Amino acid sequence: MAIRFWSFEFYKTLLGQEEGKPLGNFLTFFAGLGSGVTEAILVVTPFEVCKIRLQGQYHSLSDPSEIGPRKYRNVIQTAYTVAREEGVQALWKGVGPTVMRQGINQAVNFTAYQAFKKRWTEFQGTELSSWQHFLCGGFSGALGPIANCPLDVVKTRLQKQVVVEGITPKYTGMVQAVRLIAAEEGVFALWRGLQPRLMRIVPGQAITFMVFEKVSQFLMEMKKN
Repeated sequence: MAIRFWSFEFYKTLLGQEEGKPLGNFLTFFAGLGSGVTEAILVVTPFEVCKIRLQGQYHSLSDPSEIGPRKYRNVIQTAYTVAREEGVQALWKGVGPTVMRQGINQAVNFTAYQAFKKRWTEFQGTELSSWQHFLCGGFSGALGPIANCPLDVVKTRLQKQVVVEGITPKYTGMVQAVRLIAAEEGVFALWRGLQPRLMRIVPGQAITFMVFEKVSQFLMEMKKN
């Protein structure tokens, strides 16, 4: 989260934002896009690989008596095991769809939030309160997952599969995975898992933007004094 907001502010400055003046929606979109790409490469992809390996090693209906020792025990041990068995580059497996997912998500998220915030501020003629920032963040947070859910499904499939040397994996790339999933399971399978993603992301984004605005306001007041 820190990298996301830091890089967003960095790209806004890079795109020519003047202090105290908001960027237009077009440039905000690209600043958000850059933010999503940055966090995807630096943080999200390797941690997602580890998370998916940890979560996917046993089926939820498996008989506990038949479950042997766990291959993956924690994030650090999982990262070490994946790097040792499959190469360090395996920690960035699925980086393409992850970059696209995070890029689209943050581009839509930041652009929608700034647009909602601007319209609401203009409508009431005063600065928004915390609960209004909360609602703007929640609404904008819902749009990203709807737009990028197919990329998230493909990313998960690519990262979950274990690559064995000499054996061609089921999913060999982003485009091939999209076609195969749609052919085998139907187009709507690309939006599978959207509801729990919305239930997780919407309140998270609402709280994040509310806190961000409050902290920003506090820091600005400190700077003036």
